[in-house]
Amino acid sequence: MIRFKSLGSGSTGNATVIQARSDGAPTHLLVDCGLGIRELDKRLGAAGMLAEQIDAIFITHEHADHIGCALRLSARERIPVYMSEGTYAALDHPELRGLLRLAADGQEFSVGGLHVRPFTVPHDAREPLQLTCTDGDVRLGLLTDLGHVSMHVEQELAGCATLLLECNHDEAMLAAGPYPRFLKKRVGGDWGHLANSAAAALAASLLPTGRLRQVIAAHLSEQNNKPELAHSALLQALGTAAEIHIADGPSGSGWLTA
Repeated sequence: MIRFKSLGSGSTGNATVIQARSDGAPTHLLVDCGLGIRELDKRLGAAGMLAEQIDAIFITHEHADHIGCALRLSARERIPVYMSEGTYAALDHPELRGLLRLAADGQEFSVGGLHVRPFTVPHDAREPLQLTCTDGDVRLGLLTDLGHVSMHVEQELAGCATLLLECNHDEAMLAAGPYPRFLKKRVGGDWGHLANSAAAALAASLLPTGRLRQVIAAHLSEQNNKPELAHSALLQALGTAAEIHIADGPSGSGWLTA
């Protein structure tokens, strides 16, 4: 069984805990760590966890709202850190004292009972990766920080029962909002962030597989989106075929089963 919880999702910091339970002790993977270490400890505690229970950290890319305290946490708890070679280079090759694990598109690895498959996405970072993971029974997909949905992305997500999906902005709110022109162009561009409409179209395209049953809208912009707009876009695309949840910046989500 896979359970997961967003500890926070948005420009203020992103972190998601994935738990795989088998016959033995549960495995915990922390995907991104874009919080201060005290805040991370606080949110883990509220989730009923301690940092020492984390078996591995996966960093999707080098932006501050995703890397956060990852290196400090790794050093403090001696936790291996998975990231792409490009992300490692963008961070200026930090000394990880034997805890670095390089990840790459399509190269699967396992953390305890959790099998992880990274894949590349179009985003303005050095070598960004997102991922799917499975315990052998169910597949969970995490997809944030991409400007458009490539065929590769869609193929990698086929068969997911649950998808934590970026719904960054409403296109009309972004166009009318306070961002300067260059930032609007960056956010709404092919290497920026995913609009509600594009996220909804992706979710709808996965329905024919017959497995998608749950979508969690994530990485919502505080300036350029509203939870009800993201929910409405997904509801229009999915109807009653899948449950819809929202993960926010300050509190993320509750524990959910994939």
